[in-house]
Amino acid sequence: MASTVKGKKKDFINFKWRGTNRKGKKVSGFMCARSPEIVKLELRKQNVTVTDIKEYKDLFGNGPKIKPVDIATLSRQITTMLSAGVPLIQSIELLAQSHDKISMRKLLASVCEDVAAGTPFNMALRKHPLYFNKLYCDLVAAGEASGALETIYDQIATYAEKAEALKSKIKKAMMYPTVVVIIAMIVTGILLIYVVPQFEAIFAGFGAELPAFTQFVVEISRFLQEWWFVVLAVLIVGGWGFRFTYKRNVKFHDNVDMALLKFPIVGPILEKGCLARFASTLATTFAAGIPLVDALISAAGASGNAKYSNAIMEIRQDVMGGMQLNTAMRATQIFPPMMNQMVMIGEEAGSLDAMLNKVAGIYQQEVDDAVDGLSSMLEPLIMVFLGVVIGGLVIAMYLPIFSMGSVIK
Repeated sequence: MASTVKGKKKDFINFKWRGTNRKGKKVSGFMCARSPEIVKLELRKQNVTVTDIKEYKDLFGNGPKIKPVDIATLSRQITTMLSAGVPLIQSIELLAQSHDKISMRKLLASVCEDVAAGTPFNMALRKHPLYFNKLYCDLVAAGEASGALETIYDQIATYAEKAEALKSKIKKAMMYPTVVVIIAMIVTGILLIYVVPQFEAIFAGFGAELPAFTQFVVEISRFLQEWWFVVLAVLIVGGWGFRFTYKRNVKFHDNVDMALLKFPIVGPILEKGCLARFASTLATTFAAGIPLVDALISAAGASGNAKYSNAIMEIRQDVMGGMQLNTAMRATQIFPPMMNQMVMIGEEAGSLDAMLNKVAGIYQQEVDDAVDGLSSMLEPLIMVFLGVVIGGLVIAMYLPIFSMGSVIK
């Protein structure tokens, strides 16, 4: 009996190769494999004679990080190839060889190898939960089981593209005021640490007591000059602590999520985004043939906010007990009446997925409109904020000059 040596499977390595094709033309490229021999074998199948091959590492090691938008683009590419009649394994192999990102080529090469070895596609994807979540893998499994992977993948791609577009819109809504506040804080810090001391030296020659507001600003300036590093450390540690606690403390995470929805202007946008993700996810999973109680788990995770996630899990418990979806949704008292009504109509007409898609479209459009109007809405508020902060500092510095006439007398 032949003995086998058990060892850890080698990771995929990105190789850069050069060679000549059947016409004698010089060619080159990249390929992910576990060894140079495998690369040579694959290229030989393509009638390429390898003249040079070496491991390729860029300045960033494994290359740029794989982002959700990359997975969305990949899903659309697989859909296109499947629609064109290209077999699944060949589709993944082609994408693995041609993708711009080294990290993505390694990921696809690993998936391709597993599928070629007989592993179901969804199981090959489940080995990489960081990039393919449970919802994604469940949808692929449903497509494989029904023999309609091409149709399901079109739904996956559409869902992923809409999810990324919605996420981008919400980030855009949050980014503008955040950047302005950060810039205002930086400018204020520069004024207090470098500009105010210059005025303080001038004020010292006035020989008079400074106005209370000016004295207050001068004291803040002195404090920052002496303890700026402590303030900076507190901000950094506080930001890190907030992020750490948010990720690991469920109660704190839930409270922050609840508070975000109560923020003026931004809160309603986040809430509509949650509703759109819930409806879109539920519609996609339900249309793929996944049971409603399982689809609700995916919808809870995709909602993106603890308030809705917890409510959806309560709905799931009620549905498992025999309650209709629309009745369970009404019981939570957090879903809009319009959504409850459309879900009820969808259940009665037997077209729940189509109705949920319409609901998702409505709220996605509302998010788009809200974000587009956010800039014009926030501009006057930001101007007031900057006027109060920066203008207040300027006024504080010039108050003693305004009263200089009375001092001279």
